[in-house]
Formats: sequence, C-alpha cells, structure tokens
Amino acid sequence: MSRVPRRSLLLASALALTLVLPVTVSASHSWGGYHWARTTNPFTLKLGDNVSPDWDSYLVTTANDWSASSVLDTTIVSGGSVKRLCSATTGMVQVCNSKYGNNGWLGVASIWASGKHITKATVKLNDTYFASGSYNTPAWRNLVMCQEVGHTLGLDHQDTDFSNANLDTCMDYTGNPGSNQHPNAHDYEQLALIYAHLDSTTTVSSAPASKGKPADFLPDEAWGQLVAVTNGGRGATYVVDLGAGNLVVTYVLWAAG
Repeated sequence: MSRVPRRSLLLASALALTLVLPVTVSASHSWGGYHWARTTNPFTLKLGDNVSPDWDSYLVTTANDWSASSVLDTTIVSGGSVKRLCSATTGMVQVCNSKYGNNGWLGVASIWASGKHITKATVKLNDTYFASGSYNTPAWRNLVMCQEVGHTLGLDHQDTDFSNANLDTCMDYTGNPGSNQHPNAHDYEQLALIYAHLDSTTTVSSAPASKGKPADFLPDEAWGQLVAVTNGGRGATYVVDLGAGNLVVTYVLWAAG
C-alpha cells in the first residue's frame, strides 16, 4: 500500500473521530491502563532479540534504560522469531527490524491484551527508513527503539506535538531526537504508578523464548480499526477486537515528509 493513500485515510478517519469522540486531557501517560500481570515487584520482562547487529547496541541501551525503573527489569534473550514476520510469543516482547518497505512508518509497537493485562507484545523497526537518509542516526535509532519498547511496558506518549520543545524523554514526539533518546524521571514515576498494585496471576513468562505461532503475526493490513490519530497523522493507534475481552492494540509512528 502506498504511503499517500494511507496518510489520506488516516486524516479522513481522524476527522470522523473528532466528530464522535469527546476530547479528553490527562497529565498521565499510562497507555489506557494496560500492564503486565505479575505477583511481585520488581519483575523481569524478556526482550526477544531478533535485530541485526547494527541494532544490537540500541537494544542494549533501551533494556538498560527501562531496567532503571524501580518496578521492572528487562533482559535480552534470543528471540526465535522470523525477523520480518516478528511473530509474538506469550509472556515477552519480541523486538525485530527489517526492510518493511516504503509504507510510511518508522516503528510499530503491538500489545496483545486480555482485559487490561498485556500477554505478549512486538516491536518492529523499519530499516527502509533507518538504513539511509535523515533517520540513519544513533539519535533516531535510540529514540524509536526506546519509545516502542516503552509502549509495550504500558506507557503512552508524554507529548504528541512534534513542534513542541523536547521533554527530554523518548516518550515525546519530536522532529529533533537529540535530547529525547532515553526515559526521564516522569516515565519512571508513571511506571511506578502503573505497577503499584500486584496481581494474583502473572502474564510474564519464565519459560525460554520460542518461535511465535503464525496466528500471532500481525501484518500492516491487519492492524484493525483506527481509533486515534495524533498531530496531523504522524501517530496512529489501531485496535483488533479478538472477542471475550481480548484485544490487539498497535501504536504506529509515521515518518515525516
């Protein structure tokens, strides 16, 4: 699918949504209350390494950054997923990169949720844009890797206006990633709030990583219903309703221009 029709569809859908949905403002950047169920804090979440060597250092930086939280640690394990497919695996986050094509997006984070409990998640990074041009910089790679993994922890953006001054967090949309490559104190505070309670069960797997099932592969055309658009179409959220309270929710970060 070409980028222009996709962007046009986003803008048209955004206009329709503004006519039917109330406008809400919140200082919190929890992503709708989604979180991993667990019985103790801090808990350890596996990040499946399906990235190529030129992305390895950014995955390590992101894992270390989010492990600075008081309520969770992330650990990198062998992913076991086909990079381009990036199939989800129960109880962990699969992180993948590939040349996904000139489809307009830089990064995608998808969570599978049962009620408000995340059960599995994927992060995809589009090397069609990162392999050359203005996005082929350490700053952009750090920002997008950090932001997409942050979404899989249950975090929303702190700000979605690309023209605003940087908030010095990767959870901030920006046209200049220089100071927005890592989490800030507010991100860690929000994680502490999200995970302040304990659950009676856990959705965090302690089992070794294994190859995801084909049914857990989510291609672009299966992102589902567009439910939110930010900053003129530069960000978008989609939902697939699987029934019985189960959803797949996807954040998309679009490239500029």
